[in-house]
Amino acid sequence: MSSSSKATSAEPIDLRSDTVTKPSPAMREAMARAEVGDDVYGEDPTVRRLEEQVAALLGKERGLFVPSGSMANQLAIMGHTRPGDEVVVGEGSHSVWYEVGAGAVLAGVQFAIAGKGGLFDVDALDEAIKPPAFYYPRTSLIAIEDTHNRAGGRVWPITQLRAVTERARARGLASHLDGARLFNACVASGTSPGERAASFDSATVCLSKGLGAPVGSVLTGSVEFITRAHRHRKMLGGGMRQVGILAAAGLYALEHNQARLADDHRNARIFAEELMAARSPHLSVNVAAIDTNIVNVDLDLDAEPVVARARELGLFVGASAQKRIRAVTHLDVDEAAVREAARRLSAATGHA
Repeated sequence: MSSSSKATSAEPIDLRSDTVTKPSPAMREAMARAEVGDDVYGEDPTVRRLEEQVAALLGKERGLFVPSGSMANQLAIMGHTRPGDEVVVGEGSHSVWYEVGAGAVLAGVQFAIAGKGGLFDVDALDEAIKPPAFYYPRTSLIAIEDTHNRAGGRVWPITQLRAVTERARARGLASHLDGARLFNACVASGTSPGERAASFDSATVCLSKGLGAPVGSVLTGSVEFITRAHRHRKMLGGGMRQVGILAAAGLYALEHNQARLADDHRNARIFAEELMAARSPHLSVNVAAIDTNIVNVDLDLDAEPVVARARELGLFVGASAQKRIRAVTHLDVDEAAVREAARRLSAATGHA
């Protein structure tokens, strides 16, 4: 379904994630026309252009194109830590929940959770850092997720970002920004990618979420850091050949799909408001807590049967906890679609 289509009761509506989008005809044309070369040899000009553009946007020296945000995060952890170290993250962090324990396997690190609800402050960071005794793991890195997925797309206040990263630096820790939905945070807060990434040693952005590219993330940092990450990317099987075809999609997404993220944020709020207006006794949404394009729907029922019933009604959503459903708006759903989606989800709880 294109962003201009109108949903009917017969059409499926997919709100599982903003990763389900399809490349537009114009994006496909850009991919088809991409100039390519062998990226393992550093000879793909479209990849180089994408890496340089993202690095400039984030105010970093160099970028590295990788297949996924998970790989980008793991390369950052590998580059900033030693085996046996500890990484401080917010509650529900993507690197803890959704990366298959890779931090333990690939970098040999463990995680300490700071704060509640995904975000944390300077005091919570200080509490999470281990003392410098020989029998403690060495706390060496903080990793911040912006926006925060499990917290419902929450945007870090930029003053809080700066305060936490400055304290980390003062305590001798490196800092990494998991900016999988960084552009959503920028649009919602009226700040630039460079402002949000400025105080971090490394930062990543995902091109295949709200921006609508089919695949890929870019990890950025200093020349020295990206040189290490490049080596680790090859170690993990992430060396790619004529991948400018995919990089071209990322360049198109950066040029055309940033500003329109505001549409997704507006549609997320409309979806939540419609759900509340339906007055189903089995669900609730904290509309005021919606910062961007993710809506957490809390239930007094088990989520999985509701998800299954919604699928029968043509609505695709996901269970993010035993009694919670997550819905994510994106460029392939419009206002009519999210209004219809709210009706279907309400019906799936047994409330027509």
